Amino acid sequence: MTFELLLVLAAGLFSTGLFGALSQQSIVMIMMGIELMIGGVVVASAVFWSFLSPAATGGQVVVVAAVVAMAVEMAMGFAVTTAIYRARQVDMTDMAEDLRG
Repeated sequence: MTFELLLVLAAGLFSTGLFGALSQQSIVMIMMGIELMIGGVVVASAVFWSFLSPAATGGQVVVVAAVVAMAVEMAMGFAVTTAIYRARQVDMTDMAEDLRG
């Protein structure tokens, strides 16, 4: 695959995630959009790393570390969302505004 095609893929992932994060009210759907945006950034960074230094394997380690961090971040986010839902039956962002008090 060419670098341009992979960058288009990264831009598509980021754009889809941005649209999903901005257009939804469900907390889970917003988190999915953010995850897609982070995935697009990881793909783009891997492509740039491969373009700049194709022989170096350090970029692969960074990408794996980023994917692991994404998985941990999403697990924590879903845990917090589940705890909020169980405590207050809140699953939309408009209803979550009432949690301040």
